[in-house]
Amino acid sequence: MDLAAFRALEPLCWRAPSAHNTQPWRLRYERWAVTVGWDPADTLPAGDATGRDLRLSLGAFVETCLIVAADAGLRLDWVADHDAADRRVGRLRPARQPYRTPFRAADVWDRRTDRGRFTDGPDAGVVAALDDVARRAGGAVRVVPAAGRAGALLRAADRHLYGDPAVVAELRRWLRLDPARPDYRADGLTDRCLGLSRPAAVGLRAALAAYPVLRPLGLPRALAAAGGDPLARGGALLALVAPADLDAAGQVEFGRVLLRVWLTLQAAGLAAHPLSQLVDVAGARDALGALLDVEPGRILHVTRVGRPVAPAPRSARRVDPRAGAAASAKAAPAS
Repeated sequence: MDLAAFRALEPLCWRAPSAHNTQPWRLRYERWAVTVGWDPADTLPAGDATGRDLRLSLGAFVETCLIVAADAGLRLDWVADHDAADRRVGRLRPARQPYRTPFRAADVWDRRTDRGRFTDGPDAGVVAALDDVARRAGGAVRVVPAAGRAGALLRAADRHLYGDPAVVAELRRWLRLDPARPDYRADGLTDRCLGLSRPAAVGLRAALAAYPVLRPLGLPRALAAAGGDPLARGGALLALVAPADLDAAGQVEFGRVLLRVWLTLQAAGLAAHPLSQLVDVAGARDALGALLDVEPGRILHVTRVGRPVAPAPRSARRVDPRAGAAASAKAAPAS
């Protein structure tokens, strides 16, 4: 296994998505494999108490690694080996052929979360293509009906999360609202990616700093209202439904499916805005399950999808993905 060639591509692999952009994945280079694990310091034990988002992000990272390596002509496959005690999910190892995928490293580079306005949602053909991606792994993609009901669920979920001091503490840790911060271009949620104006970013910083005092006076409700209604910005709401009784290792594998769903959206000229609060808050998840007529525990991910009005800002990474893009071009075999 050409570890040096893959190591050169690693920066581009970091373009994988993660909740709050915490980038929890870690690679351990061994003689004949690369172990994929995570750093607990970059997880969200309050907001992601079950670890669902962590496992989805690790799976998305694995799929990203396979796509980037295949585009460079490297022959890798994936062996799942989830071990919570060792904080690993499996290994990338040598294969006879490159990973088969319709996606390229350029798709990884271009993918981004978009919290802006959408002109319209996916048509029936795109939804069918997304559903086909999920069904190959035993899941489904469903359109969430009753947009008005979903909006009410969103507001209630936001109020619930803003009312939890531990969740808000995590949010404060990962918000990047001041461009002068040294980590502004490294990780977390920047004001630009959140679509906040400078006055709005300053106001949010002040409100969160005063959270202990203002929480009993109704700050959670005010913060939830200040976020507005994402569904009013256009698009449709889609849910990724997993097979029944999916275990932790299965959630990692469905993170790979999730990335394929997002890249399929991107190929259709659409963008995604995850709304994980609809899954994180039990009451919202249960109500969503009733709307979709599925067991609530099978809903792994919910996202607003549509055609963006303008390109979204690119989220920060701790390593420079352009180095990976350059390395990929050098490593690609001559045609």
